[in-house]
Amino acid sequence: MSFEEISLFILLLCAAGLIAGITAGLFGNGGGFVVVPALLAVFPFLHSASDEMMRVAVGTSLASIVISSARSVQAHRKRGAVDFGVLRDWSIWIVLGVGAGLYIASFTDSKSLIYVFAGGVLLYSIYFLFPNLFDGLKGKLEMPTGLARASLASFLGGFSSLLGIGGGTITVMTMVLCNRPAHQAVATASGIGFLIGLPGAIGFLLMGLGAPNLPVGSIGYINIPALIAISIFSVISAPIGARWAHSLNELHLKRLFGVYLIAVSLAMFAKA
Repeated sequence: MSFEEISLFILLLCAAGLIAGITAGLFGNGGGFVVVPALLAVFPFLHSASDEMMRVAVGTSLASIVISSARSVQAHRKRGAVDFGVLRDWSIWIVLGVGAGLYIASFTDSKSLIYVFAGGVLLYSIYFLFPNLFDGLKGKLEMPTGLARASLASFLGGFSSLLGIGGGTITVMTMVLCNRPAHQAVATASGIGFLIGLPGAIGFLLMGLGAPNLPVGSIGYINIPALIAISIFSVISAPIGARWAHSLNELHLKRLFGVYLIAVSLAMFAKA
């Protein structure tokens, strides 16, 4: 690698970390929508393309979500916005779902994982582009319990671990529809990201031990240089996103992010 290539690689990773941290604090989504496509774009600077790139991107994203979500929860907790009861009640089902997602990822080829990511991002973009789509249900629903909670939390953990995201979007949408304040929903979703990211990252690390053709600096399916760069800058920027969540126009921000998600989805479909 030339000096220019190394510089560009580091710059892109730092930028991804900054944006991931801001979106984690702003939307409670853990930053995976930013980190995974960013890593797929920069890994070729470190290593020739291989079938393992997508797994390394997802595993590294989940590891970075642990850090950015923890920082985001800390920032929101100071404002008393985190509902730790929801985190407690959903935790076991989320972890079980993550386990199922890891099992699926272990035998799914890279191309299929990219298709899953592209399709999932496109699906999520609908919520951000049309955040008022389900407003008619507000106040008519209650937080899920029993089988409904187990099913939703398990699906959330499994689907998010396949995409390398924190699951914040579904959490926020569920809590808001159940008449919870939007700021509380975003804050609590950051905690959900931690619950998904930690077992997911451990699983991808163990899954990738001994795997061939990994980018330099990888331990299992987690790339350490990328993780460090993204984590440092996401920790710095997560409180900024948390402040913005309490002050900026939420509708405009969501629609802007929705446009970004559509662009990412189309790029990932093209890559696959």
